[in-house]
Amino acid sequence: METQFEERQPPSLLFRLGRDPDPWRPPDWSNANLDGTFGNRFDDPKGYYRVLYAASQELSCFVETLARFRPDPVLLAELGEIQGENDFFPLGEVPAEWCDGRVLGAASASGNYAEIYSAQWVEFLRRSLASECLRLGIKDLDVSTLQAGSPRHLTQLASRYVYEKGLSGIYYRSRYGQDLENWAIFEPFPIQPKSVNRITRDHPVLLEALRILGLRLT
Repeated sequence: METQFEERQPPSLLFRLGRDPDPWRPPDWSNANLDGTFGNRFDDPKGYYRVLYAASQELSCFVETLARFRPDPVLLAELGEIQGENDFFPLGEVPAEWCDGRVLGAASASGNYAEIYSAQWVEFLRRSLASECLRLGIKDLDVSTLQAGSPRHLTQLASRYVYEKGLSGIYYRSRYGQDLENWAIFEPFPIQPKSVNRITRDHPVLLEALRILGLRLT
């Protein structure tokens, strides 16, 4: 009996942060790395199809993009050991110029997407990627392995398995919070753009993401 893999369909709208004027413009192949990818989580390791990364919520777009500005965890731990109140607790800083030229796009998307962290997919990838895990020194593959920020080559190989099954992309929850839902959309991108809005420095969702991540605009 053939295994039935879990799939998801996108909500009525997906959101993506990008550059003016078209946040849904895919990366140019001329900017690909020597391995044929753009260095992102679910890029094609064979360099054949491109991937657009989107989210179910506007907030997820900002959190995923701004998380790299968070204070170093080692510094946070050291500060936490200092006695007394943290009256001068340093916040991570995001340059105000970060907003310049950025836009938030909304689009509808069609197709079926692999729910990559579901039990069937995890077990399939555990078996399919066993030799690669061994090569990388990974003792076992589970959800935490797929959610980890590295090695990217492992999740890129998972992307290729999903693509070869004829699916439109991957549904996955953010490693910054399970309430944030993300989508990796494979080329030829079954999307229909709906709207584009410029990001201002007082954008309410931007401010909410900064608050959650403990960041501030300089």
